[in-house]
Amino acid sequence: MNFKKGEILYLNKPLGWTSFKVVGHVRYHICRRMGVKKLKVGHAGTLDPLATGVMIVCTGKATKRIEELQYHTKEYVASIRLGATTPSYDLEHEIDATYPTEHITRELVEETLKTFVGEIWQTPPAFSACMVNGKRAYDLARKGEEVDLKPKLLVIDEIELLECNLPDIKIRVVCSKGTYIRALARDIGEALHSGAHLTALTRTRVGDVRIEDCLNPLDFRDWIDAQPVENSDE
Repeated sequence: MNFKKGEILYLNKPLGWTSFKVVGHVRYHICRRMGVKKLKVGHAGTLDPLATGVMIVCTGKATKRIEELQYHTKEYVASIRLGATTPSYDLEHEIDATYPTEHITRELVEETLKTFVGEIWQTPPAFSACMVNGKRAYDLARKGEEVDLKPKLLVIDEIELLECNLPDIKIRVVCSKGTYIRALARDIGEALHSGAHLTALTRTRVGDVRIEDCLNPLDFRDWIDAQPVENSDE
């Protein structure tokens, strides 16, 4: 493999790892294997620390393809708890408000999910990597500052209700670049006249790359040590 010329790697991000940690882990072991001090490595699409699943990592000259890869359709499986919200719309923060759920039925959930298919406007979470006046939104939010994020036009291709054990539901979502599943959970909760937050999230596919095609970063050292490696960038 020629990591300077450019390789595209598919990894299954573990729970609790940041996307930055995955990239650093990959870079460290490739550099160690190649006997070099520096190598350009980047990823095509951030996953939150509490999310798992498909991450595409590019090396060397293949980092020029990151923007192109980010536009590939993504599929997620999300577990959502209705009736409660958190500031980050996931388990990173404690519950800050509770709402009634007695009126919610499986039929109501299914009908509500249909309203999110197609083009939708979505306001990103305050706790997100979006830029606000040159700063990350999550840095401002963690300082308790007001974060004003503008809604973005997105496309939801499919939403399927996989499980319904109220107040918990599990859904499969196929969507465009830039979709925040945490924000989708928030909006589903509001549409159900309740609240909601994510309890688990897995990115199961990016383009044609599925989670079963991905390497566990914990196995990356053994994997890279078994690869033939070239140092030329030609």
